Amino acid sequence: MIHTLEELRSGKLEGSKQLKIQERLLEFPEELFSLCDSLELLDLSGNLLSDLPDLSRFKKLKIAFFSQNRFEKIPDVFKACSNLYMLGFKSNAITVFDEDILPLSISWLILTENRLTALPLSIGKLHKLQKFAVAGNRLKSLPNSMKECKNLELLRLSANKLEEIPEWLFTLPKLAWFAFSGNPCSISKESSLKVVAYKDIELDTLLGEGASGKIYRAHSPLFKSLVAVKLFKGAVTSDGYAKDEMNACMMAGEHPNLIKVLARVEHKHLGLILEYISKEYITLGNPPNFETCTRDTYEEDSSFSCEEILVIAKSIAGAAGHLHSKGIVHGDLYAHNILYNQKDNAYLGDFGAASFYDVGSEKHERLDVLAYGHLLEDLLTRCLDRESKLYKNLVVLQERCQVHDPKNRPLFCEMEF
Repeated sequence: MIHTLEELRSGKLEGSKQLKIQERLLEFPEELFSLCDSLELLDLSGNLLSDLPDLSRFKKLKIAFFSQNRFEKIPDVFKACSNLYMLGFKSNAITVFDEDILPLSISWLILTENRLTALPLSIGKLHKLQKFAVAGNRLKSLPNSMKECKNLELLRLSANKLEEIPEWLFTLPKLAWFAFSGNPCSISKESSLKVVAYKDIELDTLLGEGASGKIYRAHSPLFKSLVAVKLFKGAVTSDGYAKDEMNACMMAGEHPNLIKVLARVEHKHLGLILEYISKEYITLGNPPNFETCTRDTYEEDSSFSCEEILVIAKSIAGAAGHLHSKGIVHGDLYAHNILYNQKDNAYLGDFGAASFYDVGSEKHERLDVLAYGHLLEDLLTRCLDRESKLYKNLVVLQERCQVHDPKNRPLFCEMEF
């Protein structure tokens, strides 16, 4: 819900815990301080702000968004906000990130699409940091102090200027979702896929929309049956460049548990023609929310039999193993990126965070394996039969995938069901 300055000034919002104002603000409204004893979520995205006053009075503030403003540096105003755990400055013009300016409570930091060339050494002090989105900047390296971020689970480094990925990153005990495409250190691959003119496609129903684009049901005389068309937005997303996602889709090749790529669309935006997946397939889970941070959410009544979990486990392990045989790390192995027919098959989709690497470099695969272990844990937590031998075997596999030392996790090809 978007609020207005008029409502704030009239006192109608007294005691509010959440506030969102988008009115091309040039300055932080002084009236906001009337909410300093109650406000927990503040969203001033989509304004014209370039500076902030001291926010130390906002003791209850937990979440703050300042995306799509005009900040050129991260303001030194949050240190005393001891309950602040989520901070977003996406799509500004930030070049300066000073030392020791953030509270140690931060667990979710969003700096996507700015102009940062370096991170402060003090970022290693953010021991609670779980989720860090910094794609679309100009980073040339990472400070070694980041190896102290032992709780880091999701890291988006795509579309930067990194010459190499430091080895310590692959030793972080909890890192499971990692994207690094669009950097000098990442391998670039392109496929010579069949090209179809946009005029030869008739778009039908909108099937879904994500950060990188929209997916439509479509018809074309060039194909015998219904197809799906994904049109990419073309901008930098939290995962990286759309062209890298498209290339990963094309280079993945065919596998029974991957949605088949049929052609590339000739269009002002990037586009792909994909195999149409029938309505019997549903999305397995929902994306993380503010509370879960990195872990997927599920409908309250979601439950799975051991047999269903086994089908999903085999399908996704097969798809992920196939990708790694091609030198592709998925980077976003989540239930919300899986389609399941509730019978005998599942598809792994969404290549927005996929990155290429040298085949045989097992350290990349072991990150996806940890994400796979979390997926198994989520499903097994909702299992109907916890006494069966199959359940116990799946728990053993889950725990092997989740060990903190990445070297001790199994590869997908080593998994037995």
